[in-house]
Amino acid sequence: MTQESDINIIIASEEHLPYVDTILNTIADAAKIRGTGIAKRNPEYIKSKIVEGKAIIALSGEEFAGFCYIESWGHKKFVANSGLIVVDKFRGQGLAKEIKRKAFELSRKKYPDAKIFGLTTGLAVMKINSELGYKPVTFSELTDDNQFWKGCQSCVNYDILMRTNRKHCLCTGMLYDPAKEANADPIPPRRLSVYERWLRFKRFVFLKSKKKGGKGGKGNLLKGLFAAIFA
Repeated sequence: MTQESDINIIIASEEHLPYVDTILNTIADAAKIRGTGIAKRNPEYIKSKIVEGKAIIALSGEEFAGFCYIESWGHKKFVANSGLIVVDKFRGQGLAKEIKRKAFELSRKKYPDAKIFGLTTGLAVMKINSELGYKPVTFSELTDDNQFWKGCQSCVNYDILMRTNRKHCLCTGMLYDPAKEANADPIPPRRLSVYERWLRFKRFVFLKSKKKGGKGGKGNLLKGLFAAIFA
């Protein structure tokens, strides 16, 4: 995976608590650069995930390189791999994929019957998810746990989510259902290019509507296009 650095990807433990501030600052910086919104994380919440053995950390020696954590929703029927981040200097080495894979394996081990889902605006994450067996889905197929959606309040695009009655946003929902996907084939590489077009279209629709002060009456159009692309 890496040639210049020996990066260790492990399940985080209490000895890694000193990295919490660095983790949160890295996530915040990435949100500013991306400009599409990442929900803010509370330091105590990240600490709890580390202590509970529900986080993956990547280190180059003692230098922080990347992070991800898992959280359960809807009475443990759903699990999300959240907060995936890689420090700039360690990007381009496949590290994000390896961290995501470790988080996915940890999720399957701790919650073998749960559906694993995620919300992302990043094309790279969508591609990684597809390789793990995730499929794009509408928000209605994700958890209805209000606590999960409450976490979106700090995102700059929260108004889009609300004005579409929590049916659409700039994020794309992806889901791994162990009952359906255990023996399923991954999405063919030739279809991964449609993700980028889908993301661009959503940004065009919602951001244009936002500038005009519209109420997001594009739900049927998005739903129809979604079905056509990902059916």
